[in-house]
Amino acid sequence: MVTIADVAKAAGVSKGTVSSVFSKKRPISKEVTQRVLKAAEELNYRPNYWARSLVNRKTNIIGLNMRSEKMPLDAFQHDLLDGMMEVCYEHGYRILINILQPSLLKQVELIASDPVDGEILLDPIHDDPRIEDRLKRHVPIVVVGRPSGERAGQVCSVDNDNIAAAAKAVRLLLSQGHQQILFLNSAKDRTVAEDRELGYYLAHREAGVNPLAGLILNKPDDDGTSIRFGYEMTLQMLREHSGISAVLADNESMAMGIYQAAEELGLVIPGDLSVIAFSGGEHFPPAMHPPLTGMRLDARTIGMEAARLLIEQVTTGAAGVKRILLPSELVERGSCACTH
Repeated sequence: MVTIADVAKAAGVSKGTVSSVFSKKRPISKEVTQRVLKAAEELNYRPNYWARSLVNRKTNIIGLNMRSEKMPLDAFQHDLLDGMMEVCYEHGYRILINILQPSLLKQVELIASDPVDGEILLDPIHDDPRIEDRLKRHVPIVVVGRPSGERAGQVCSVDNDNIAAAAKAVRLLLSQGHQQILFLNSAKDRTVAEDRELGYYLAHREAGVNPLAGLILNKPDDDGTSIRFGYEMTLQMLREHSGISAVLADNESMAMGIYQAAEELGLVIPGDLSVIAFSGGEHFPPAMHPPLTGMRLDARTIGMEAARLLIEQVTTGAAGVKRILLPSELVERGSCACTH
């Protein structure tokens, strides 16, 4: 069996240098790194990952813990993961993704202490039990979103300014003459839903408009898909409220459901109904016609910043609390127009 000593001898370096090339604990010159990797390849050397973890008491694994529906990752989650991967690869970390549907989160047989050095927690809710659990077990964490209550001052977080983002979207619709704006929001217990609702009301208050009661609907935090919620709620609300001329959606999938409902009702977007969605990806869904107007949340940058914060905690033991708040960009495309 080939050992680290064999690689060191073949590359003409110390065993410590070989170890640093694979662990990326300290910087090694490009020339030496290439020599070590070439020797390892020629000797068919594979580092014993778990043995190294036992010695260092570190796994070099970062966890990503998030809720998900019965479907592939959405654009926000995909781009967030992409940003995390870039930073983790640079620092020699792997990523363990822990995805459970909301209905499964409390089943004991599915809950385990993952072999990670730290975790990034996505979509926090009020009094999030995941945050409480990690703090009790002294697991380094970074929250993507806004931690609630006193936890906001106890854990690091990265988030968009969701109040400002929602207000910006609603301001556009109000400026186009829309008076009744339906808001299909995220699950009510999520802090992002609370922030965006505040932004919705802020924009109305600035414009001197009193929004009708009942125009904000929160998606149930169950296994139902965003597309179905967008479709069913849009059908129901447009049939009950003829004055609704615009819809703000929590994500692109929900917007797809809105498009389906509009088509079924014989409504033209944006002539009869304007639509805006919060979008995490760098690119909006190409299959949507007309092209979707959205709030670009830059999930990739969020993932990169969250990974950097977490790796800093893991490697240095830094105990300071940092909160990074990122702006969003309103991208006007083809799904919004002035009222008749």
